[in-house]
Amino acid sequence: MSREPQHHKILMFPWLAHGHISPFAVLAKKLIPRNFQVFLCSTPVNLESFRESINEPSLEFVELHLSSSELPAKYHTTKNLPTHLMPALKTVFIESKENFRNILKNIQPDVLVYDFMQPWASVMASEEGIRSTVLFPCGAACTSCIVHYAIQPEKEFPFESLRFSRTEREKNQILNAATDSDNNKEDFLRCFGGSSASSIMINTSNKIEAKYISYLSELVKKEVVSVGFLIQEPAKKSDDRKLMDWLCKKNPKSVVFVSFGSEYFLTKEEAEEVALGLEISGVPFIWVVRFPEGEEMDLDDALPQGFRKRIGDRGMIVEGWAPQAKILKHPNVGGFLSHCGWNSILEAVTCGVPVIAMPMQLDQPMNSRLVPELGIGIEVRRDGEVYTRKEIAKAVKKVVVEEEGKEMARNVDKLSGEVRGNFDDEMDLTVSMLVQLAKGR
Repeated sequence: MSREPQHHKILMFPWLAHGHISPFAVLAKKLIPRNFQVFLCSTPVNLESFRESINEPSLEFVELHLSSSELPAKYHTTKNLPTHLMPALKTVFIESKENFRNILKNIQPDVLVYDFMQPWASVMASEEGIRSTVLFPCGAACTSCIVHYAIQPEKEFPFESLRFSRTEREKNQILNAATDSDNNKEDFLRCFGGSSASSIMINTSNKIEAKYISYLSELVKKEVVSVGFLIQEPAKKSDDRKLMDWLCKKNPKSVVFVSFGSEYFLTKEEAEEVALGLEISGVPFIWVVRFPEGEEMDLDDALPQGFRKRIGDRGMIVEGWAPQAKILKHPNVGGFLSHCGWNSILEAVTCGVPVIAMPMQLDQPMNSRLVPELGIGIEVRRDGEVYTRKEIAKAVKKVVVEEEGKEMARNVDKLSGEVRGNFDDEMDLTVSMLVQLAKGR
């Protein structure tokens, strides 16, 4: 007599940033057809937006209510969070641990998949008899670099192409993640040791980061399982028709898409250099311009005087949001001027679009260095600590117009095929690891 296969319950617990929640949600959607019952836990304000974008009835959303009356519920997310409130959000998140314990007790998952930002979650799971593993939503190069300096700060990172050779700002942004205090360093390393599993997961493919995956495994003394690219499918919205109609009228691979992510906002000086760089380049462009919540302003005031009139129909400026994946998949897009957030790098590779790298903060400088290493784009050169219109224009033209850019386009197109062709194997390994963990092995 045949028996129905056993469903394993998985509780996903990402950090409160959309760039973290998104890969957890994508992994959840991929696990459901493979005989897992999946729960995604975050604050109500985060889950509200993901309910709209994820049409998956089998994915159960679990609300984590933060224990605070001082921080309004709309700020229980990093999206549109004023910079000065980030410490308060981190504090109230930690203070809500017991609320999360109640969720663990109620769901009783077989496995908790948690984010490296909250290593305490694995400790709590262990106290409740629940096994756990960590999922890194960022790349292996950046993660291995942080772990390297957390463990052995006196030694140089072994991969020369990713060493800090330019600005002190970039170096400090990465090293501070590992060494800004003993507690932070210990907390970061706990996310590896606290896991019940002999393996950890990372949002990348061994087709682009094999050597960094191997080095990370060596550092943490655990198998590192690359789960493939965890990126959202393009949203199906009807309000982007004007934008897509404009794009369809351009020549193949002639347009540069410009976006700096949902959680970084250009200063007025940076926006001016980007605008004038695009103008000088002569390349058609789509530019997503964002302002912090409460600081919305007229585009003509935010951009150089007369810029929009001079550009005319050559450029499309979109305020707030644009369907990034849908745009990148369009055959008329030939380059992506990006801050190099990890999700944006993965989308560029998946869609076969060369990258013009303009990293700003956090893991972005490390991510950007993979771009020339893989032969899929270039970095915009800085003048000291700042980007200039001249170098932005030069980089855009090199990638979208010049012969060198055609080679980058061929490279990223080939890499895209290799990554997509390897997806099933990487997901099979991920599923196998989670099944063994759920069974207590």
